[in-house]
Amino acid sequence: MGACVRAALLCLGLLALCEAGTWRRAIDWPQIEPELLGYFRALVQIDTTNPPGNETRVVNYLRPILEREGISCQVFALEKSRANLVARLKGNGSKRPVIIMGHTDVVGVDRARWKFDPFGATLREGFVIGRGTVDDKSHVAAGLMTMLLLKRTGAPLDRDVIFIAEAGEEGTTKFGIDYLVAEHWDEIAAEYALAEGGETAARNGTVRYSEITTTEKVVRRTRLIAHGMAGHGSQPRLDNAITHLAAALVKVTQWQTPARLNETTRIYFQRLARISPPEEAWRYQHLADADKGPAIQRYFAEHELEHYSILRTSISPTVIRGGFRNNVIPSEAEAELDIRALPDEDMPRFYAQLRRVIDDPSIEVAPSADALRPAAPASRLDTDMFHALEHAQQRMWPGAITLPAMVTGATDLAQLRAKGVQAYGFGPVVDEQGRDGGGGPHSDDERLRESSLYEMTRFLWSAVTEVAVSPMLTSTK
Repeated sequence: MGACVRAALLCLGLLALCEAGTWRRAIDWPQIEPELLGYFRALVQIDTTNPPGNETRVVNYLRPILEREGISCQVFALEKSRANLVARLKGNGSKRPVIIMGHTDVVGVDRARWKFDPFGATLREGFVIGRGTVDDKSHVAAGLMTMLLLKRTGAPLDRDVIFIAEAGEEGTTKFGIDYLVAEHWDEIAAEYALAEGGETAARNGTVRYSEITTTEKVVRRTRLIAHGMAGHGSQPRLDNAITHLAAALVKVTQWQTPARLNETTRIYFQRLARISPPEEAWRYQHLADADKGPAIQRYFAEHELEHYSILRTSISPTVIRGGFRNNVIPSEAEAELDIRALPDEDMPRFYAQLRRVIDDPSIEVAPSADALRPAAPASRLDTDMFHALEHAQQRMWPGAITLPAMVTGATDLAQLRAKGVQAYGFGPVVDEQGRDGGGGPHSDDERLRESSLYEMTRFLWSAVTEVAVSPMLTSTK
């Protein structure tokens, strides 16, 4: 490279420093909060119950807000009423993009069981109440606000920041992430992604840890089909399909599938033990011991269901069908099993073991042809993004820790991990004592504490700016 070229590049660099030198990461959050709350409530008030979804309604709300501030948007839709929004802020291209994502559809409601209008976004006692407040319009609102702030502050980006408001996460991914990955990958390809999946846990008002999900179990829907001979109900048969199915379900539910740790869960329990009371810490430290492990597993099965689940491939019977009238013994009965497999589970071997446990030739084990989401390697813990999430936690809650975690459910980060994206789930502050009191994802009177919306947006802002803004121009003041 010649001296003239080097001098020109140096001048350009100094010019960029001068132009962007006034940029600061700090935001006057109390001033921003009313605007953020307004966006959030407006999103909750848009009924995007899936089915049918109608997520285009949210796209039509978001797009003008972004475009008014000069943020470019694209809309991609497999069906006109089920659109996805992809907004992009361009960086200098020295690093690969980062995605911030939220899904715009919500699960249905039984209005008779709600005390409040599910789509009213009611403010009550510090909470916003409505379907989608937790799952997942809080992430949509946080992503929207982050994009607006990056644009308004003139953040000097080293990488593109892509905001995706996606359709169909609640069981119809073909309209959302599957469609985007298959048909528009070039528009969303990224190094990192942040979306739902984790949470920040507080006990007695103090945040203990921020849970960042790096992997998730894989949905493997399976049917047990019992075959027998039809007959008259007045003449009991030993090959009654319902009887055989019931016996098989007892065996399945009593089978304690093998427990094992992976990198994520091993570090999760190691770190959790550091901040737990002695009795809890002892269990987390000894759960892999051959002599102490079985008793700890029984305790988890009774008292810590999430911990029981993340240690194994789990099985839950969820639906039973059989017979059509009282006096007819059916020739067939079936049960649906919700199997959530560890990411590295050898499923042919697992199904062979399941058949041995049932040990009944009249029972057919019929796996679904396809997993709802793909199995993928866990996102790494040594990336700039994971470190940025740890730093964001340390800045916001200095006395807490960051826990890498595995989701027992499913998110659309799975499809991104399968494409090689390092993807991480984060979430709002949740009171540990109130977890089982209702108001969570998919529950009646779903609700999010208003302050949690602000905190998760600040958390997202902190992590994104650390990985996306040029370090030379970044101030933490």
